[in-house]
Amino acid sequence: MSDPIDDRPHILVVESRFYEGIADALYAGASAALDAAGATHERVDVPGAFEVPAVVQMAVKSMDFFAGRRRFDGYVTLGCVIRGETSHYDYVCGESARMLQDLACRHTLALGYGILTCENMEQAKVRAAVDQKNKGGDAAAACLAMLDVKRRFHLFPR
Repeated sequence: MSDPIDDRPHILVVESRFYEGIADALYAGASAALDAAGATHERVDVPGAFEVPAVVQMAVKSMDFFAGRRRFDGYVTLGCVIRGETSHYDYVCGESARMLQDLACRHTLALGYGILTCENMEQAKVRAAVDQKNKGGDAAAACLAMLDVKRRFHLFPR
C-alpha cells in the first residue's frame, strides 16, 4: 500500500522577491491554493523575474543528477515586473515568459505562470491580493490543472 503523502502532487514555487509586498501576497494565494488541493510544495526565492526560468531549469536538471530528491510534479512561478522609464521592462517580461513557455513545452512541465506585468504598483497590489484578483492562487490552480491534463495523457502517474 502506498503512502498517501507520496501520492500528493509536489510543487516547486519559484518566487521573485524584487517587490517584497507583492511577492508575499502572491505566495499567500499560491500556497493557500496548493494547501487546499492537498499538494505539498517547496519554495525558492530569487532576486527578480529574470532569474525565475533559470531556477525552473535547475530543478528539472537536478533530477538527472540526484535521484534521492523527491521529484517536482509541477512548477508555480511568481513575481512582478512594473513598467519603468526604460525598455528594461519589455526585455524582462518577454524573455522570462518566453523561456518559461519553452521549458514547459520542452520538458512537458505542468507550469502555472504568476509573473505579473503591470503599469504601476497599484495594479500589482490589486492583482496580487488574495481578496482581490489573487493571481498567485490562479497560477497554482493553473499548475494543478496542467497536472490533470498530464494525467489524461498518461504523463503523470498519480
